[in-house]
Amino acid sequence: MTKKKNTQQQPGAAYNFMDIGDREERHTFAVLVANEPGVLARVIGLFSGRGYNIESLTVAAVSEDDSMSRITVVTTGTPMIIDQIRHQLDRLVPVYGVHDLTEEGPHVERDLALVKVISKPRSHERRESLRIAEVFGAEPVDTTTHSFVFQMTGSPGKVDAFIDLMRELGEVEIVRSGSVAMARGAQAI
Repeated sequence: MTKKKNTQQQPGAAYNFMDIGDREERHTFAVLVANEPGVLARVIGLFSGRGYNIESLTVAAVSEDDSMSRITVVTTGTPMIIDQIRHQLDRLVPVYGVHDLTEEGPHVERDLALVKVISKPRSHERRESLRIAEVFGAEPVDTTTHSFVFQMTGSPGKVDAFIDLMRELGEVEIVRSGSVAMARGAQAI
């Protein structure tokens, strides 16, 4: 008698990849690609076509002659799915290199957020929002009698904590850049 493997479908995924005992992990990939039309669509198509989730995505030209771009993708999945993502990204034609920064060792990861907090004029919440912003290192980049717009840069967790506190002080509008990441130390990609 053969033993059947117990699997479940990942929410939103097209295929059953997840063993009940597998834990999802968060991974940050740095993908060097040719800076040409359609490359980003191919990378995103790889994720959407296989039902993989993208938590964060940033892209910008990084070479002196603008011929190469760096895509930073943050995703979650079981170890098997993360391994599949890495190998499938590496097989795409316009890709020069794929680096799983989470696997390769210590790395620096930062988000940029603009956070607008709307509160009543001369209220305790306005003073409190300025105090909290100072503690988090966020700087006000716009102000009116009813609102502040703060610029916040930090780790994704620090930005999340700042936003959570601001939500308690009034209506909040948020714009985030998504994560950018780089390996620590002297090694370059």
